[in-house]
Amino acid sequence: MDRMILVCAGPSARDRSAVVEWAREEARLRRLPMRVVPWPPPEAGATDIVVCAMPGEEAADGRPLGSGRPPAGGAPDRPLVVVPGAPASSRRSEKVLLGVDARHPSDSAVLFAFDSARIRGVRLHVVHAWALPSDAAAWPFGVPEEERATWEDHEVQLLADVLRPWREKYPEVAVQEDVLLLDPAQALLHNGEHAALVVVGAKPGTECGEVVPALLRGATRPVAVVPTRAQT
Repeated sequence: MDRMILVCAGPSARDRSAVVEWAREEARLRRLPMRVVPWPPPEAGATDIVVCAMPGEEAADGRPLGSGRPPAGGAPDRPLVVVPGAPASSRRSEKVLLGVDARHPSDSAVLFAFDSARIRGVRLHVVHAWALPSDAAAWPFGVPEEERATWEDHEVQLLADVLRPWREKYPEVAVQEDVLLLDPAQALLHNGEHAALVVVGAKPGTECGEVVPALLRGATRPVAVVPTRAQT
């Protein structure tokens, strides 16, 4: 199948309108054809983008009710954009937001985010969430500010190293880097209010872990879950 935007529009008129509207604009930006298909989508190349509605109510066995819904647990094998019910055009969009684990970055997610920011002409806001070492809680008087600052400086450097080659590849994209001492999903939700798109990576064929489901539960903006390819 040739490259295209595949739209999985469910029976809900609200979901269908939001999903088709977002996909139509994405197809215009990427200069790709758009096709509306039932869920699950047919087999397609890994570069295709699938667009569907936000998860809704689930049946007793955990399957999403209706069609046009993302799978309940497994990560996708191609970029999957999950769109909330409110039309994307109803909120101001000024950036693309990317969640990165600077220790284990997903090149495919970073590429997708940079390209999404480029075609929209907006800045890319990159968030790396981190946590204190597990033994920090046992310190009797809390973590000294000097120690916390040293750890944070290290996280800042890790993120800068990850993004350096991408900044060189996409010099036209303005990049804002944030290193936050927060849960990853909360860090993205707190910074996603004005995002045209929130991008995260996930290993295809595996469980999405805690970040993607938590992000989808709270997101008010479209979320792109991009399969992480094996590094060569």
